[in-house]
Amino acid sequence: MKFTNSRRLYQFTAIMVIVLFFLPVLADNKQPSGEKVAVVNGVVITRDQYDKELQVHLRRVSRQGRQVSDDQMAELKKEILEGLIEGEVLYQESRKTGIKVDDQRVNDQLAAIKKRFPNDEEFKKALNNMNLTEDEVKMQIHRGLAIRELIDQKVADKIVIKDEETKAYYDGNPQFFHQPEQVNASHILIKVEPTADKATKTEARKKIAEVQQKLKDGGDFAALAKEYSQGPSSAKGGNLGYFRRGQMVKPFEDTAFSMKTNEVSDLVETRFGYHIIKVNDKKPEQTLAYADVKDKIAQRLKQEKIEKDAAQYVEDLKKGAKVEKSL
Repeated sequence: MKFTNSRRLYQFTAIMVIVLFFLPVLADNKQPSGEKVAVVNGVVITRDQYDKELQVHLRRVSRQGRQVSDDQMAELKKEILEGLIEGEVLYQESRKTGIKVDDQRVNDQLAAIKKRFPNDEEFKKALNNMNLTEDEVKMQIHRGLAIRELIDQKVADKIVIKDEETKAYYDGNPQFFHQPEQVNASHILIKVEPTADKATKTEARKKIAEVQQKLKDGGDFAALAKEYSQGPSSAKGGNLGYFRRGQMVKPFEDTAFSMKTNEVSDLVETRFGYHIIKVNDKKPEQTLAYADVKDKIAQRLKQEKIEKDAAQYVEDLKKGAKVEKSL
């Protein structure tokens, strides 16, 4: 299990993650109180900041249903400390460089974060769970934007991906550009458990048969799906979007891939119940043309170079900084 191997990606490219994971010094001209875990060019990183960071990571791991072994915990603690130190080094360098962050950009980012929550109460509840205040979040947004601007100026803006590089990547990785056959299908589902008794199954078959008759009488598939289907796709007229082989249960898949566009199936039984399937569109197996993916390849290669070069940039900054660790 790897926890923070993508830490640099958080630092350099994701403001939201910086907001949630980086909790360095929150005041410029006031030293925080409490036990210190590190000092970066005279700026203290406290045990409280370190513990907050640790708890955020542990909660994230817990939500994923994973557990942390003793060895993993030791690695996690070490990388958290390094992440805090690197975040502070980067922020200090952004200030030396004269980078300014407009208050409106901070407010815009905060508004975008709040939109991820159902309401303001849930946002405040989330902050409370992380032992954060809104002012602290705004400070972290400010720091994150400053760090991103620094990386853009010192690293990203200097990277140019040449056409020869994108073509070489395309030619060398054909597996990434092969698209298997895909089907876009809708369905109407009447649920019934595989272990249900005969009477329950008979009733379910009666319901799906009634819907089937409505379709034969000219009923609109999407409208009937919204009215009768018991699957989560019912709100979308039963549309499941595009899928490839291996993504659906086999009886459903076999039927959908054997059908023609606009064809409606007979009853199909799966472990979820009884379905009626309509194929909306089909995409044949194909290899994406280089011209269609060239820009995306360039973006990917540039991002990889940014991460690599930014990591080296941070290491160089750390070598020039006075860093004292207390852990």
